[in-house]
Amino acid sequence: MFYFDKKLQYPVRVETPDPLFARQLQQAIGGIEGEIRVCMQYFFQGWGSRGPTTKYRDMLLNTATEEMGHIEMLATAVALNLDKAPVSEQESGAADGIVGSIMGGGNTKGVIGDMLQRHILSTGLAAFPANADGVPFDMSHVYASGNLAADMYCNVAAESTGRVLAVRLYNATNDPGMKDMLGFMIARDTMHQQQWLAVIEELGEKAHLPIPNSFDQSKENTKYSYAFFGSAADGTPPMAGRWTDGPSLDGKAQFSVMQNAPLGEEPVLGPARSDSAAQKEQMA
Repeated sequence: MFYFDKKLQYPVRVETPDPLFARQLQQAIGGIEGEIRVCMQYFFQGWGSRGPTTKYRDMLLNTATEEMGHIEMLATAVALNLDKAPVSEQESGAADGIVGSIMGGGNTKGVIGDMLQRHILSTGLAAFPANADGVPFDMSHVYASGNLAADMYCNVAAESTGRVLAVRLYNATNDPGMKDMLGFMIARDTMHQQQWLAVIEELGEKAHLPIPNSFDQSKENTKYSYAFFGSAADGTPPMAGRWTDGPSLDGKAQFSVMQNAPLGEEPVLGPARSDSAAQKEQMA
């Protein structure tokens, strides 16, 4: 179950409403780098968490609940940035700039105009669960594998791209209130990156690699387990890196380099079935 508080997790204020920035903030709500994504990802990872200890489930659900507060903050920020958006051509200022062009049916329509129209017509100058192009968030980027290590790496990637987006939004606005709110969210992204990496460290990098570490590696073709494939047509070896020489990260082998070459045969499929609606020539 959940409890809620009417007060925001962190203050949200807008000194100069900006409808175009409201559209950009939608990416942080419903984009693949956004808060709905990480909120749902952590919830489903937590709800499906198994193991002798419940501390990872506890951590995931605490953080998922925090992310719900971030969605609320961003939705509030979108609404506040839309406060001065004209909703008719008769409103003062509607003839000025990009908003006037949109409302007047000018050449600036397109995606930006469509988004503002949706904020006006569909949500009453409020946020909605979609990205900056108006595409609804569809949960396809929510990763919850049931494997703790795999999920932690997914979470690091999610928080990293989320922090990149938050920094870009911070740089895109001059509004002091928006910079203050985004500065808080960037700080939380910093912490979340650290906590997922802390779980990976706690699991023991050598101990948990490869993922899943429960599979008997003798059953894989170990000749190729730690070989980097170079795919240059002329056989030029790849540039040297940590992944081409030296001990593997799990300490079980040495990295090597192999030229990528075809090991199988050219595939030749049999004739088409008589009931497959193919041409007669394909059935010969």
